[in-house]
Amino acid sequence: MDIVERFKRYVKVETTSDGKSDSIPSTKGQLQLAKIVAEDMRAIGLTDVVEDEKGYVYGTLKSNIDKKVPTIGFISHLDTSPDMSGKGVKPRQFTYKGGDIKLNENYTMTEEEFPFLKDLVGKELITTDGNTLLGADNKAGIAEILDAMEYLINNPDIKHGEVRVGFTPDEEIGRGADFFDVEYFNCDFAYTIDGGPLGELEYENFNAASAKIEISGQNVHPGTAKNVMVNSLRIGMELESMLPVNEKPEYTEDYEGFFLLNEMRGNVDCTEMSYIIRDHSMEKFKAKKELIQNIVGFLNLKYGNRIDLELKDTYYNMREKIEPHMEIVELVKNSMDELGIEPLIQPIRGGTDGARLSYMGLPTPNIFTGGYNFHGRFELIPVESMRLASKLIVRIIENNIK
Repeated sequence: MDIVERFKRYVKVETTSDGKSDSIPSTKGQLQLAKIVAEDMRAIGLTDVVEDEKGYVYGTLKSNIDKKVPTIGFISHLDTSPDMSGKGVKPRQFTYKGGDIKLNENYTMTEEEFPFLKDLVGKELITTDGNTLLGADNKAGIAEILDAMEYLINNPDIKHGEVRVGFTPDEEIGRGADFFDVEYFNCDFAYTIDGGPLGELEYENFNAASAKIEISGQNVHPGTAKNVMVNSLRIGMELESMLPVNEKPEYTEDYEGFFLLNEMRGNVDCTEMSYIIRDHSMEKFKAKKELIQNIVGFLNLKYGNRIDLELKDTYYNMREKIEPHMEIVELVKNSMDELGIEPLIQPIRGGTDGARLSYMGLPTPNIFTGGYNFHGRFELIPVESMRLASKLIVRIIENNIK
C-alpha cells in the first residue's frame, strides 16, 4: 500500500484522546485504529504482532543477518490532540503553486502568517479542509514506519538486524508510556517518529508539570454583598496576574520555559483553573513550581484558605538519558547526511513518549514526520517529506549493522 493511501486511511479514524477520561485508552477510536494498524502489520509480513486491550501495538521485523547487532525500535502514537476535532477528517492533496491556501469559506492559510509556505512551492501537500486537524501528528509517523518495514520485507537483499515497532495510545494527554512494556519491546534504543518539519532531530525536551487549581468563593446577592461576597473568579484572575508576564508561551522560544493557563471555568462560587508548566532547565522548572506554590500560599493567607492546588510532574528532559548514548544521535545524523537531508537539531518545546521511555531505560530521541502546524486546522504535510522519513528509517536500519 502506498504511504499516502495508508496515511489517508488512518486519519479518517477518529482517535482524539480525552484527558478527562479514566478509561485506557481514553477513547474507543484508538482501539479501532490499533486493530487496523495491527492488521496492516500482519499483512505486510511483520511477526510477533501483539495488540493489547489497552491499545498498545507491537511487532517485529526479524533479522536477516547472522551477526549480533543492536535491536532498534521505532515508535509513533495512535491518538490525535484534543485541541481540535479529529472527527470526519477530509484530507486534501494538491500541488502547491504558491500564495495563500484557502481551506474553506472561513479559513485561509496565508503566506504572511505562515512564511514557511514559500519553501514548499512546487511540492505536493496534504492539508485539512479547515474543519478539523489533519492527524499527521502522529498518523504520518505510523504510515512512515510501516512503509519502511514493508520496503525492507519486499527487499530482502537489504541486510538488517532485528527491528521492533510500537504504537501507543494517549500520547497527547501525557499517558503514552504509562503501560508501554519496555522489557517486552526488548530494544537497545529506539526513536519516536513524532517530530515536525523535514530534518528535525531532537534529544532534549521540556521538563513538564500540570497544576490543577480549585478556588472556593462565597456567593450572595450582589445587592447585599459588601464584606460578605468572595468572588472566586476574581481570585483566579489575581492569581494569573501574579505569574510573570513574559513567561507565557506567546512570549517564549528555544529554551525559554513558560506557564500556560490552559483552561479556566467557573462563577462567583467556584472556579477551576488548569496550568501546564514547562522548562528545559531542571533548576528553572523547580523554581516555576515553587513560584506557583508560593502564590497560592500567599492568596490563601489573604483570602482564608480558599484555594486547593494539585501539582504533578508529567515528564522530564530526556537529554540526561540520551547524552551517555550520543552514538544513536550520530547514527541518525549520518543517515540524514547520506540522504541529503539537513539535520535540524533543536530542543522540543513539548514532549514525546520518548522522554518518559528514556527514563524507563529505553533511550529514545525524536525524528521528524515532515508535518507543520500540528494540533489545528492549519496542519499540513508534504508528501515528499513523508517519503523521505520512510527512507531515513530504512537507512538508519541499514547503517546500524556497519
